Amino acid sequence: MKSSLRLLILLAVSGAPLLNATPLPPGTPVRGWTILSESEADDMATIAAAPAYGINHIQLSHKVVMDLQQIKDEKSCAMVNRLTDAAHKAGVTEVVLWDHAFYSLNYYPQKFRTGPGGTIDLDNPEFWSWFKEDYRQMLHRVPNADGIVLTFIETGARAERQYSTKLKTDQEKLAAVVDAVADVVIGERKLNLYARTFSYTYAEYANIIGAVNLFKNPDIRLMMKETPHDFFLTHPNDFYAGSIPRPTLMEFDAAGEFNGENIAAVTWPEYILRRWRDFAKRPHIIGYTARSDRYGGTRLVGSPGEINLLTLQRGMENPNVTAEQIYDEFITAHYGAPAVLEVKAAFKNAFDITTSEFYTLGQNVGSHSKMVFDSDPASFTLHVSGKWIDPPIEYVRHDVNREFHYWRDVIEHITTPSFKSPDHRNWNEVNWVLTNGWVNAGEAMDEQYLRYIITEKNYGVALAQDSVHHIENAKAVLKPADYEQLHHYFEHTLLAALIRRATASAYFGFRVWCRGEEFRTPNVRDAVQNGLVEMKQVAALIRNYPVKPPVGQWNWTQDADTADRYFNWMVRDGWPAQTFDSPNPNAGMTFPFKAPDGIDYTKKAGSTNDVAPPSENPEY
Repeated sequence: MKSSLRLLILLAVSGAPLLNATPLPPGTPVRGWTILSESEADDMATIAAAPAYGINHIQLSHKVVMDLQQIKDEKSCAMVNRLTDAAHKAGVTEVVLWDHAFYSLNYYPQKFRTGPGGTIDLDNPEFWSWFKEDYRQMLHRVPNADGIVLTFIETGARAERQYSTKLKTDQEKLAAVVDAVADVVIGERKLNLYARTFSYTYAEYANIIGAVNLFKNPDIRLMMKETPHDFFLTHPNDFYAGSIPRPTLMEFDAAGEFNGENIAAVTWPEYILRRWRDFAKRPHIIGYTARSDRYGGTRLVGSPGEINLLTLQRGMENPNVTAEQIYDEFITAHYGAPAVLEVKAAFKNAFDITTSEFYTLGQNVGSHSKMVFDSDPASFTLHVSGKWIDPPIEYVRHDVNREFHYWRDVIEHITTPSFKSPDHRNWNEVNWVLTNGWVNAGEAMDEQYLRYIITEKNYGVALAQDSVHHIENAKAVLKPADYEQLHHYFEHTLLAALIRRATASAYFGFRVWCRGEEFRTPNVRDAVQNGLVEMKQVAALIRNYPVKPPVGQWNWTQDADTADRYFNWMVRDGWPAQTFDSPNPNAGMTFPFKAPDGIDYTKKAGSTNDVAPPSENPEY
């Protein structure tokens, strides 16, 4: 009674409205979904499905609310409140909103930015008073929210870069920010606060754990990704999760940000069970939250990818559940028992299709599922799974059936030559790779690795074709609408695989061909020639496909444009002098392509066969 009275007095003093929030109490297992999409209709459909999965926790993030400051916008605030109320009405106990602190420096009044270089003076008590009041005012606008997920690293104005003589370490600065938010969210509002952690490097992990150990409020919870750094299928499980004595929520990406975005098939019960079973055995793990879309209309609910949500539910309920049981349950419920055999066979191919086509010899080199092989430098340094594995050895199946050293074998050969310079900015985060001599400057792509890559891509295409065939075999026992959904889902997957095989063959083959006459073997010439032909053919199939998939962060149709861009560079315009602000050793070189259909693809801009000329630094 006294506690409730104190809260009422505190809210009255701060000008806050009376709250209807009901955060999950300590000790309650968390079964959550994270909604990212800006499509309110899709978000509402996801919320409506939550009760059937026993969901008691929903996060609103990314395109709904990435930073709490966004709810100062009336339109954004109204949407957040509608979704929050809808979730509560559906029976979801706890709805939490995402935030990142600090925001960009210019968000904060000039009078507080008196440190060197215009940084915030963290020693000024007036700043913290202003910061907390600003937080109160933002929370006033979302009175039914039950808590906050706070990312306190890699934010706009990074706390560790602000000025202080009292807070002497990065860890102290980070902890000060979280504690200030906790004072309002937990201390005043009695809501839940989940401090969200991830890291690019071991040093950052040490920094984060040091900060967590300094948190003053014992009720601050943690949220950690299933993998270190980001959601790559070849990354190991996060090794720190469960090791810190605070209630920890595991963040799963069931929608495949880097792995097809539920535009290409993401039906992965075995994979998800494998990760969850490990975490479920660890101390301090209180449950999961699964990303349920990747923007736009890519929601899992109502699609084949919904099986991933069922997998986490059943995995948490029953540690002995098998993937086979989950396949059978989901397919029977959604498509009927007679369809189980064929549809299950199609679903089971998805993981290997993804790791053959969106990955190259175990390395994801795309851009959030978008096709690009001369990707951002981070794809060959920061994103490498070998960074988190000791020794950094992998075994690639996919008809390659060979063990590789992540750095010495894969990265050394597939990396764009200009990114391998020791002067490139990203190597400082994996400096031991250069110290060990595992990666060296210059082109190392050769016919042997070209063969490995083409073998892997052929494998993925064959599996995608197999999935399409299984759906065709099930047509007679499927309802027309179910057949249409499954048919297009796996056709989209197949075309994504085909365009990646074609482009990889041409791109990597071209790099070998450019090394000089001694490398221009018949196999290398055929790889480039055949890849270029297939690129044009598949690009046309993608553009002409009658039913386009939803658009997430990845626009499936635009892979055809990317293929054309690569084609023009290799055949018509010459390889650009720079991509991603790095010089290319093959600048200006073209391949002597022979068009099988009589079309002259070598014509310059203005021809009737022309497509948009490439920019020097294209945005993928």
